[in-house]
Amino acid sequence: MNSSLNKATQYSFVTLTFMLFALIAFAANSVLARLALIDNNIDPLSFTSLRLLSGAIMLAILVITTSASKNKAVRVPTLEGSAISSIFLFIYALCFSIAYLSISTGTGALILFGAVQITMIIYQLLKGNKLKLVEWVGICLAFSGFVCLVLPSLSTPSFSGFLLMVIAGVAWAGYTIRGKDSRDPLSDTAGNFIRSLPLCLLVVCYILATQHTLTQTGVTLAIISGAITSGVGYAIWYIALKGLSATQAGIVQLLVPVIAALGGMIFVQEPITMSFVLASSMILSGILLVTLKKT
Repeated sequence: MNSSLNKATQYSFVTLTFMLFALIAFAANSVLARLALIDNNIDPLSFTSLRLLSGAIMLAILVITTSASKNKAVRVPTLEGSAISSIFLFIYALCFSIAYLSISTGTGALILFGAVQITMIIYQLLKGNKLKLVEWVGICLAFSGFVCLVLPSLSTPSFSGFLLMVIAGVAWAGYTIRGKDSRDPLSDTAGNFIRSLPLCLLVVCYILATQHTLTQTGVTLAIISGAITSGVGYAIWYIALKGLSATQAGIVQLLVPVIAALGGMIFVQEPITMSFVLASSMILSGILLVTLKKT
């Protein structure tokens, strides 16, 4: 019995570790996107294409390296992932970038993660899984804290920006749900990124035919966002998903804006406010209620 308990504890610790790493990567990805797009260092279409391309290259290298270390010989691995997941990934990345051109950061974050959470809940209900009272309390508490966090910077979004960010949230929820069935997170994530490249090629053709903005800073930020905080981060997220329910996966992502806000304080020198401390406490408490419900 003690052995089983130790294994369960170790598994939970691994899940928690990978989950936190993935959430930090997501938050860092948001900071990189803000720096690139808000300062007009790169246009959103170019940012999306470079982000997915650099992510695909990094993940392909990791897959080949991992395969070589296991088989002691370099071989080209089979393409994993799925076309549906790659479409979800592309839609999320593209809509996310374009939406931030017409809506504020706080409003966009609220719409995005609100759409993710609502999609996760609807998915659970459609599967016939009824939520426990403590889960509803945790969800309401965390979402209320998130509203408190972004409320000071909320503004009326444009309809196009609102719609694009909702689509991005639904797409990311779909990508997350499909990731729970992944048997090889690294290979599946690499396959999803690679499968999205034909769609990126269409975007590149459109970019070449229209006006676009490319600076060294913008390209660098896009590559870092794709290779590290997106590619590696998403692979780690797929691993973490094995130990989380769909509802838990949805609610813990509400922690990303809090981490992103901390990143903004460090890199953009934004002040720490009492509303931020209060909202963070509410979000963390809500996440704790939901994630520890089974325990």
